[in-house]
Amino acid sequence: MRIEIVAVGSELLTSHHLDTNSLYLTGRLNELGLDVSFKTVVGDDLDTLRIALENALARSGLILIMGGLGPTDDDRTREALALALGRRLVFDPRLYEAVKSWFRGKRVRMSPANRRQAYIIEGGRPMDNKHGTAPGLWMETGLHRIALLPGPPHELKPMFEAAVWPRLERLRRKYLVRRVLKTTGLGESRLEDKIKDLYPRRPDIKITLPASPGQVDIHVAAVSEGSASAAEQKAQKLMKKLLARLGDRVFSWNGEDLEAVVGRILRERKSTLAVAESCTGGYLGHRLTNVPGSSDYFLGGILAYGNRAKIELLGVPEAVIERFGAVSPQAAKSMAEGVRKRMSSDLGLAITGIAGPSGGTPQKPVGLVFVALASEDGVEVFRNLFWGTRDIIKLQSSQKALDLLRRHFPEEKALLLEKRSGGE
Repeated sequence: MRIEIVAVGSELLTSHHLDTNSLYLTGRLNELGLDVSFKTVVGDDLDTLRIALENALARSGLILIMGGLGPTDDDRTREALALALGRRLVFDPRLYEAVKSWFRGKRVRMSPANRRQAYIIEGGRPMDNKHGTAPGLWMETGLHRIALLPGPPHELKPMFEAAVWPRLERLRRKYLVRRVLKTTGLGESRLEDKIKDLYPRRPDIKITLPASPGQVDIHVAAVSEGSASAAEQKAQKLMKKLLARLGDRVFSWNGEDLEAVVGRILRERKSTLAVAESCTGGYLGHRLTNVPGSSDYFLGGILAYGNRAKIELLGVPEAVIERFGAVSPQAAKSMAEGVRKRMSSDLGLAITGIAGPSGGTPQKPVGLVFVALASEDGVEVFRNLFWGTRDIIKLQSSQKALDLLRRHFPEEKALLLEKRSGGE
């Protein structure tokens, strides 16, 4: 059985919108041992869309179509599929009441255009949308299984899980388990050198190493034809070997981002944090506050971009700036001490550097960044030289700062490693 995903929307054919739904659907299908044969992106034009759907019907048995189920004139997926199947669109009063009820619940006046969302293709079964106005549709024609799904991810994912996934379970060919170890502090090639002898030589378990600035993930994919628990056992066995080899280079094994790991440690230790940022322009504070509940431990930050701000807001001695410069270990140390004192926090974390693309010198090139952490025990300062664009250097700087904070708690680090090795 060939499987096809059809993403509908003219915006997906521009450079402004990325189709992430296809990646999500592909991942879920892979967990059933099902491989996608085709992915099609098509615009909203009715005739073009009809042709694309006719092609899908001619070559694929399972077709997942997403987008174009809204109330506006450019939402033509229902009409196009009805034409491709040679079936009528039928008004469904129960569905119409459900759409009206959604608007009543939001206390929003419904437009007459929303009435078109109550039409279904003859023989189809509506799928409820608890997060929007566009109902989905499931169809089985004898030759095809077809799902019509809304385009917004926050609507598509819950509908797929509730209404489509149970129907696809009976098509399962095998069990796939994916686990991810997140590492920092090692580049992709250095990391591979450390673990290459652990690469499985069996087709039922694989390792891949997706890399991003400041982070390399280890994806472990294990397959079993018997059960999910058998696949999980294979994955866990390999993960324990990887953890033993890499130690504290691994900061997460359950999907947590570095800022979430740091936040959990700070919360458990009942420690408070304040940050002082120069070249990162608030990006470190942004990452920290992306974690729900971060107000438990994050007191705030000072964005001291110019020299005068460093002196007046953070108490960096003017003599330090004049003698060593704003990008120096001495300035980073004073910034960390200053923000810790001003915010009365347990810890002060500071970043100062040259993000580029201009401003570098032979002595202080673009990408030179100093990160400092102040605590009651003193101040740690680290020199870094990052490569890449301005955005990448800012990201790497924040990653290094968070990792410095994580490594400040060796007993917590050892405890986490002990738990991981136990296979929790």
